[in-house]
Amino acid sequence: MKKEGKNSQPRLYELRGNCLVIYITQDLDHHAVVGLREYSDRLIESGNIKHIIFDFAHVDFMDSSGIGLIMGRYKKVMFLGGKAAVTNVGEVVNRIFGLSGLYQIIEKYDTVDEAVEGLQKKHREGVKQS
Repeated sequence: MKKEGKNSQPRLYELRGNCLVIYITQDLDHHAVVGLREYSDRLIESGNIKHIIFDFAHVDFMDSSGIGLIMGRYKKVMFLGGKAAVTNVGEVVNRIFGLSGLYQIIEKYDTVDEAVEGLQKKHREGVKQS
């Protein structure tokens, strides 16, 4: 796991197979999103990432910047044939995802392990059908 962040709480990143897992450790507002967007884009563009998973276990609030972060990373992995998922979503953030329509394009799992397994299984099934 890699820690990133200077003036704020660290954001943790983990590669699990072809999945990039981002453990968000603070509420997602404009200030938190800037560094997260830049670093996650660099990791996605490195060429080894197919899917992206955002873990929201430590997030109680998210504004429109957070929605933009999720949508932008979803678009990046979608063009690579991948998917985006969220895990450990609390009540307030779950409501924001529902109202914004994000659940129409991203998948929700209870845990990171379930998300990695689910996304990789769907990827394998998609490859077999091609």
